[in-house]
This record gives sequence, C-alpha cells and structure tokens, in this order.
Amino acid sequence: MTQPIQLIPEYRDYVWGGDKLRPGFIPTAEAWAVYENDRVAAGPWVGFSLAELTAKLGDKLLGKYVQTQTGGRFPLLIKLLDCAQWLSVQVHPNDEQAARLEGLGFFGKTEAWHVLGAEAGAQLIAGVKAGVSSEALAASISDGTILSLSQYVNVNKGETIFIRPGTIHALGPGLLIYEVQQSSDLTYRVYDWGRPQTEKRKLHIEKSLAVSDASATVQPVADPALKDGERKVVAHNSYFKLEVMVAEKRAIELNTAGQSFHAITVTEGQAQILVSGEPGVWKLGQYETLLIPADCGKYSFEPMGACRALKSSVEP
Repeated sequence: MTQPIQLIPEYRDYVWGGDKLRPGFIPTAEAWAVYENDRVAAGPWVGFSLAELTAKLGDKLLGKYVQTQTGGRFPLLIKLLDCAQWLSVQVHPNDEQAARLEGLGFFGKTEAWHVLGAEAGAQLIAGVKAGVSSEALAASISDGTILSLSQYVNVNKGETIFIRPGTIHALGPGLLIYEVQQSSDLTYRVYDWGRPQTEKRKLHIEKSLAVSDASATVQPVADPALKDGERKVVAHNSYFKLEVMVAEKRAIELNTAGQSFHAITVTEGQAQILVSGEPGVWKLGQYETLLIPADCGKYSFEPMGACRALKSSVEP
C-alpha cells in the first residue's frame, strides 16, 4: 500500500495577493497545494514531483477510475487564494476549445470555489446579467466595458461556487478561497482594472471572445448545516468531486476503494489521518493538505477538537 503524500506548496506572488497564506511574504496570492510540479516533503518519495510520482505509481496513486477518465496525468490542481484586490476579469475554455486554441495536449478549466473567509460586503463577479445577448457580451469584451454587464454576487464564508468554462468571473477583495480545478492554467484575461499590461499579465481579447458564454449563470451553494462527523458533497461533475467535512469528537471513516485518490485539506482546526501501515498517523493543521493515494483503501479522519475539512477526488 502506498502511504499518504505531503507536498510542498508552490506559492505565487501576484499583485492582488495578501498576507494570510505566507505571513511576512507580501503579496502572496496563491498557494498551489496539490500541483503536478509540487515536490514531496518527506518519506520514501521525498524530492519527487507529483508528476514524476504519478508516472511511477500509476493507478496505485490515481485510482482505476481516474486513470480510465484522464489517463496517466494527475488531473487536478488545488489552490488557496488570498484576495486583497480584485483579480482580473477572466474566462476559461473547455477541453475542445483549449485544444483548438492552444494545441493538442491542452485541457480546459472547469473549477469550483469554496469560500474559506469573506470580509463584510465581499463580492465576486460570476457570469453576466440576465438578458445579455452574445453580441452585447462580445462588444463589451472588445471595448473594455465588461463591468457594465457583469453580475456581481455577494458571498459568505462556507459557500461554494461552481464555475463552468465560458463563465465571465473575477474574485474580489476580502476573500480567502479554496479552489479545485482541472489541471490546467489556461486563463484568458478580459479586463484587468486598469493595471498596465506586461509580458506576464496580458489581456486575451480574441481568445476571450472565442470562449465566453452569455448564458453561463452561477448560483452559490449554501454552507451545509453539518453535525459532528458528517460530510456533504457541494460540487460534483466529471472532473472532480468536492465534499465538506465537519468533526469535533467523532471520526469520519473514508475509503478510496482503489478508484480515486483523495486530497484532504483542513480549513479550520486540526485533525489527524489514520491509515494502516507505518507511520500510520499524519497530523494536519489549518490549510495543510494530505494526498491519499487510491490504493490506501480505508482510512480515518480524526478531529483534534472542532475542525472542518475539504475532500477533493475524481469519482462517478
């Protein structure tokens, strides 16, 4: 059996980042907690990248179901985002559009956000206003007036927002976000709040026009009212399954069943993961993530006091 894997997050210092993810390093915008270029922190695979480990372990890591769905590549990218300013207004392609616009081997970007923290009045942009035509959307993308058609959404801690490809979107200031997505970083910027364009921060108007969908709508999923030891699915599609878990005194029994890896991220409090074999016990603090390989089978999520966690996987 393959033991759980703790990865070293890769940090991204974009202009809109804050100080919550890596105190003392400002701005820190994103922590890429599960990413194919992340390195293993300890154990027999220390120093391996997740991509190298995936190639070596195959379905022992990915799971039989995952490998039939996505082949031998690790299929997800999991991030934490600290938004001190507005992110660019952007849009992502689907798989077919990504291959057509970028070439074979490129994948689209379907994603979901779970709100870990939201200051009073925090907003995001998700979709455009009802009744906006495709022609009007295209004109606003071309002339830089996309904000006039954008749908602003007030959000609260604990809510989940599913963003399908083609949806105009942007995260706003005062939000701390967990994001699970396809393992793709294809982002087409529509508008960047007057920030000067650089080689690394360009607008992608033509590609945005090719993939934006005026009919794409978003409805936040409310924070599930869970009791001690309960879990609930808040987003599920062919690319990923996202569950919220709440525990204080009762353990939550889980099972990969050889079908999919699990990525467990503690979002509040502390917990430990118990698996068979050595070392057997893995402790997780707030915002720490543990990757459970598919061949681990049954394991236990045990709280160390009141805690919340998110579990991402790829399941039918």
